[in-house]
Parts: sequence; C-alpha cells; structure tokens
Amino acid sequence: MGYQGLELWADKVYTYLETHSLEELNALFVDNGVAPLSLNALVFVGFRGNEYAQVQQRCKVMCEIAEAIGCPMLVTVPSPTETRWQLPWPAVVAEYVTVLRDLAEIAAPHKVRLSFEFLGFGWCTVRTPRGAWEIVQAVDRPNVGMTVDCAHLYAGGGLIEELDALDPAKVFAFHLDDLEDTCKEAITDNTRLYPGSGVIPLDEICQRMAAIGYDDACSIELFQPAYWELDPLEVARQCRASALKVLSPYFSIT
Repeated sequence: MGYQGLELWADKVYTYLETHSLEELNALFVDNGVAPLSLNALVFVGFRGNEYAQVQQRCKVMCEIAEAIGCPMLVTVPSPTETRWQLPWPAVVAEYVTVLRDLAEIAAPHKVRLSFEFLGFGWCTVRTPRGAWEIVQAVDRPNVGMTVDCAHLYAGGGLIEELDALDPAKVFAFHLDDLEDTCKEAITDNTRLYPGSGVIPLDEICQRMAAIGYDDACSIELFQPAYWELDPLEVARQCRASALKVLSPYFSIT
C-alpha cells in the first residue's frame, strides 16, 4: 500500500493551474486513488494592516480551489512583525482571534476547515503548541483547528508536554519531520530530514499524540535541498518507510 493522501503546496497548484483546469487537477487525485488532505498554506494572516484585503481574497481563492477538488482543509500561518518582542501576548491572541474568525466565515460556505500552524522560528508571533491552542480555543469556531509540526515544536521552544492539553478533534493536521543536529537558532526549513534520522524526540511526540487520542492523517513535510537532487519516487519511498518506522509503535496504520 502506498500513500492515501497528499498535502498540496499552494504555489505548485497555482503553477499547475496556469496550464490545466481544476477538473484535470481533480482527476489526478481520483485516477490515482489519493485524497487531497490540505492546501498549504495561506501565509502571514495577521498584522497585515492595509494588506489584509489581499489575505481575504487569497483565502477565498484557495477555498474555491479546495472545494473544487474535494480538499477539506487550508493551512494558515501566523505572521512575523517588526515589533515581535514588544507585543504583549494578549494583543497577539486578540489579533489572531479576530483574523481567524473572519477567515473562518470566508471558508465555511466552501466546507473548508482552517488549520492554524504555529512556526518555531524566532521571528514568528506564534511559536508553540500552547500558544496556538490558546488562540484556537478563543476563536471557538467548528472549522478552525491547529497543525502540529514536529520541526516547529522542537525549534520553537515549546514543551512537548504541551501536547497533552490538546483536544485531538481540534488537531486538524500532524506534520512528521526531523532536523539536523544544529543549535536552534540555525534551524530552517532546509535543515529538515527524514523522520527518525535527526535530533527531534519523535518517539515522545508520537507517544503523546497517541495518548490524547489523535487518530487522523499524518503527512511528511520536508524542504531539504539535498533531497531535491534525488529521484522523487525514491524520496517518496524513503519518506514512507521512515514515517512508518516512527509511527507504527504508537498508531494503527491503515
């Protein structure tokens, strides 16, 4: 058995649609028996000022694409701000509660859910599971949940124990990845590795995710430039084999 689902990188979808139709895109999934899991990502949704109208419009377009291909979810990403360290946390929460409620209204008619993904990078306004969970709870909309990404959890300084407080019904996406052995300041998307080949304590993360009752999709999210030089099919096989080795002690793989 191969992959059952695929998380779509939005920029690649836009490029494909320059020369193909939405019907052709949908046929790719149907013909290959693979489900589109999510469209990734609507980036930097907060603190946009006069540019926020562009975020709203992009959300609408992405939701229309998602609806057309039966994709149930749109990953949303918090923003950097120049005053990151001067912002009181209640102001950060208030901003994302307002924004995510608004975007949830845009997404609802298309039957699309929004999965809010904290980022572990130092410039990001929301860096930990606890922070993202506080925001998602305050948003209190049925189509708004959160993404847990192992690399961002490790990089962002959040405690692994923060996963224990999450409601699995509100964890809409789980990204499995690993990282090179660097200081956390040096972590970038490009330092990601196959699951199980780096320094992230994936066993503990998976154990805690299983303990809260998470039993949904898991996708492998890598941006390692060295892998781009390899045969894509071999990379896909290695990704799946690595993921199954990490996940199988804690989850029932179907």
